[in-house]
Amino acid sequence: MSKRTSLKLIPLGGLGGIGKNMMVFEKDNQIIIVDCGIMFPDDDMPGIDFIIPDFSYVKKNKNKVKAIILTHGHEDHIGGLPFLFKEINVPVFATKLTIGLTKIKFDNSQKAITIKYNEINPDKPLDIGPFHIDFFRVNHSIPDGLGL
Repeated sequence: MSKRTSLKLIPLGGLGGIGKNMMVFEKDNQIIIVDCGIMFPDDDMPGIDFIIPDFSYVKKNKNKVKAIILTHGHEDHIGGLPFLFKEINVPVFATKLTIGLTKIKFDNSQKAITIKYNEINPDKPLDIGPFHIDFFRVNHSIPDGLGL
C-alpha cells in the first residue's frame, strides 16, 4: 500500500472578497501557485493604486515552487505577477489568451524578465511534480477561463 501524503492549501488572498487571488498548493515539499492577482483600493485609501498579496511565504519557500497556473486574465488573477517575478521565476501555465494578457503586463513593466510560458490544453491533464491537475472550461466575463 502506498503512503499517502498530505496536501497543504494556503490562501494568500482572494477569499471572502474580490482581489489578490492567489492560492499555494504544497505537497511532498513542492509548491504550485494558482493565480497571482492584485486588489484595487477602496475609496478610503487615497494614493494607493493597487494592493498585492503577501508573498512572504512564497519568498521563504521559493526553492520549492515549481510552477504558476493562471485560471484567467483578469487583473485580480494576473496583476501581481510582475511583483512576484521579482522574487521567483518559474514556468507559467495558462490558456492562450491569458498568456497574451500576461505578456502585455510584463512588456509594460519588466522587459528584462524572461518567462517560460506553457499553453494549457483544457482537455488534457497536467502533471507537475506530485500534482495531477484536470481542467474544465468556465463561463466568465473574460474568454478562455479555466477551473482546476
